[in-house]
Amino acid sequence: MNVLDYMERYGHEQFSVYTDTSVGLRAFIAIHDTTLGPALGGVRVWPHPTEEAAVTDVLRLSRGMTYKSAAAGLNFGGGKGLIMADSRKDKSESLMRAFGRFVESLGGRYITTEDVGMTLQDLEQIAQETSHVTGLPISMGGSGDTSPMTGFGVYQGMRACAKEAWGSDSLAGRVVAIQGFGHTATALVENILKKEEGVKFFVADINEESLSRARQYPGVQVVDPDDIFSVACDIFAPCALGGILNNKTIPRLRCRIVCGSANNQLLELEDADAVQKRGILYAPDYIVNAGGVINVSCEVGATYSEDAAREKTARIYDNIQRVIAISKKQDISTARAADHLAEERIAAMRKVRQGYL
Repeated sequence: MNVLDYMERYGHEQFSVYTDTSVGLRAFIAIHDTTLGPALGGVRVWPHPTEEAAVTDVLRLSRGMTYKSAAAGLNFGGGKGLIMADSRKDKSESLMRAFGRFVESLGGRYITTEDVGMTLQDLEQIAQETSHVTGLPISMGGSGDTSPMTGFGVYQGMRACAKEAWGSDSLAGRVVAIQGFGHTATALVENILKKEEGVKFFVADINEESLSRARQYPGVQVVDPDDIFSVACDIFAPCALGGILNNKTIPRLRCRIVCGSANNQLLELEDADAVQKRGILYAPDYIVNAGGVINVSCEVGATYSEDAAREKTARIYDNIQRVIAISKKQDISTARAADHLAEERIAAMRKVRQGYL
């Protein structure tokens, strides 16, 4: 790929590369847009097969974070970090601290937090080298694990979609198919079971440990990962990696709603049009999974309050309703409507401030 052409096409401000051979660090940080404030976004540890795949991933994710924060009403831009490594065998304190020095070198334009392949202990180690980190453990005055708030937000998004699809925001008696049963999906199921009755779940995951955890919940039936797209259900919840809604998988869907926590669920923006043509209501991922970034944003510049974070995350219900209203009014997909919501706020703020320094 031509990185500069890609950045100009999608409005990226900055792309940084960092290596430290003494600890095996090969990392990237992408800053998309800082009109609303410093770029906030997690760092993921992932063994991409090629540098091009890694660069594409981090650039796409940083842009998604801009839209996520903007649509959620937060005063942050979008950024993302990526360490090319296997989280199961390559992580070390020295690796994390080296990445922390990388973050510090950007002078506060990028604030990092937890993402795929990371733990709270990893963040503690990063914080030894930089103050530009959030989502720290509760013992350090932070907000701790973001999964519970993200799961709560996805649940609010499901309720808002149910209201549109069936006239009631109750999920009682519904069937939910979940692709990927990590910590966020676990929190989602727990939120549903707390409030709803008779909900049945189909769960698929490539990790046996995750499936063992899923089987502990009532109403869960495990299916093969390739079969999850074809399960007859009311709601399909993608909670794994991105790009899973495409021209091969969309024709297989047998649901009324798609609403999950995974980032970049659409392989291409046009795939949202294909979903809508099939009569399926798509909840844009960065709208419904904003609970995590809302949670960590409540640490920055203030004493963290779980009640405040939960109150802001509950507004995802209203945001989904706004997106649906825009979609109907402009006769566009909900994905394009979500972009419109975010871009409108960024454009308005660009009149009164420049990029964050």
